[in-house]
Amino acid sequence: MITMNNLINDVLQWAEERDLLNKDNAPKQFLKVVEEVGEISAALARNNDEELVDAIGDTIVTLIILADQKNMSIEHCLRTAYNEIKDRKGATKDGVFIKD
Repeated sequence: MITMNNLINDVLQWAEERDLLNKDNAPKQFLKVVEEVGEISAALARNNDEELVDAIGDTIVTLIILADQKNMSIEHCLRTAYNEIKDRKGATKDGVFIKD
């Protein structure tokens, strides 16, 4: 069974083989993140679930690489974000959560 940790390690190995983990390239990597987020937007606008799956996956790949370039793990970033939001109070309006 392939776990999330296995996939993350596979992404990092793939990135290392392509010399993408250079710490100085984080700003360039962030441009890739933005590009992939734009592809999410395009897929949603076209109501194309196949493209959406690919774009979300590509975005996650670029974020894994960016986190590594900044000496962080994607797990740590996600854990930190979850710990920040888990006890938030607020309401959802028109599909958007608005914190108190």
